Amino acid sequence: MHYVILGAAESGVGAALLAQAKGHTVFVSDKSPIQPVYKQKLTQAGIRFEEGTHTLQEVLRADEVVKSPGIPEKAPVIQALREKGISIISEIELAGRHTKAKCICITGTNGKTTTTLLTYHLLKEAGYSVGLAGNVGYSLAEQVIEDQFEYYVVELSSFQLDDTYEFQPWVSVLLNITPDHLDRYGYSLKEYALAKLRIMRNQDSSGWFIYNADDENIQRYFQAALRPVNQLPFSLHRRPDYQLAAYYTQEERLCSNLSPGLNLAEEEVSISASPLIGQHNRQNMLAAVLCARVTGLSTEQIETALGTFRNADHRLQPVGSINGARFINDSKATNVEAVWYALDGIRQPIIWIAGGTDKGNDYSTLVPLAKSRVKALICLGVDNEKLKASFGGVVPLLEETQSVETAVRRAAELAEAGDVVLLSPACASFDLFKNYEDRGRQFAAAVQNVMSD
Repeated sequence: MHYVILGAAESGVGAALLAQAKGHTVFVSDKSPIQPVYKQKLTQAGIRFEEGTHTLQEVLRADEVVKSPGIPEKAPVIQALREKGISIISEIELAGRHTKAKCICITGTNGKTTTTLLTYHLLKEAGYSVGLAGNVGYSLAEQVIEDQFEYYVVELSSFQLDDTYEFQPWVSVLLNITPDHLDRYGYSLKEYALAKLRIMRNQDSSGWFIYNADDENIQRYFQAALRPVNQLPFSLHRRPDYQLAAYYTQEERLCSNLSPGLNLAEEEVSISASPLIGQHNRQNMLAAVLCARVTGLSTEQIETALGTFRNADHRLQPVGSINGARFINDSKATNVEAVWYALDGIRQPIIWIAGGTDKGNDYSTLVPLAKSRVKALICLGVDNEKLKASFGGVVPLLEETQSVETAVRRAAELAEAGDVVLLSPACASFDLFKNYEDRGRQFAAAVQNVMSD
């Protein structure tokens, strides 16, 4: 077969290498310039590629196309392929055809990276043969070439799920569904929800579906009764309306039971050693613990590994203390939902640093939390009018700056011992920074500067 790969970043190059390893001819086409590291991989493998354009004549010669998750359906090159009836799949679909490993696949609007990294950490610490792949930055297809793992923990975005057809996870996890990326789904929450639910569409009675029973959009769009898969719903509380597989009995104790309804021996797990902050991370831990239990980990293995977990940078990441006030970098919180989780999860008084490029945000859901928890709001952005209009009359003090160093120094002056200074922007970063990582790094560096003064 002749494969054309559209997009030459992590997933595209992984797909190209796998297709070639399986004996197919391959051509890679990227409309943007290809990063040197990926160009080198393609050149070393002797795979033909083009950058800065899609030559339609070349692309339409494909027997099958693997498309990067970033390319929307309305792109002219996709429309041309659809007209010719050429099959378009995702890198995940291709990888799934060539592995016998058990895939634990995790999706959701918020929390999927943390849950993926935590699940991987729990399995790895227990000595399991496990790989980490997907949206966390490692191509599943490339790992499948050697296919040396018994398990893969895979983070999947809705875009990666869009072009899967036969792919069958062993365990699928759906954390939550809140409005995001609706521009890719015809501004329809239902279409977006159905894209997320693709994760368990091919599962049968040999598989497990772990999902958040507290999420109303999952309840609305998941036809539970119609599925043959083993269902493991979780909740922050014991609920009479659900046979729950996991829920909290106390603030730091959860109860899990892999056969809801059969009243088998329930296992209690303490999460007291975990460094994770906030209600959403308590949900993420329920999902990760259920994945670990399905895989066969003991309570002791789970509790030990929870204590040694370190989350990815820029997600409620502690970056230092100044005069007894903790500074937390949550730069990854680029939407209102993620900020809600942060404000809700921190019990101490908050000096909140927010702002950036507004994504059409509706801040109204944050107003009650801001009123009860936020002592001061420091707006860090070029245009802060919307934040000022939403919170000016709500928080006791509101200031603005375009310097991250000034924001940190001012926050340190305003904070008292026991307070939390939280960078949780609710906005994209492109007005003052390269990306959310750059914003988070600059914030952490500024905290270190002030600490060493």
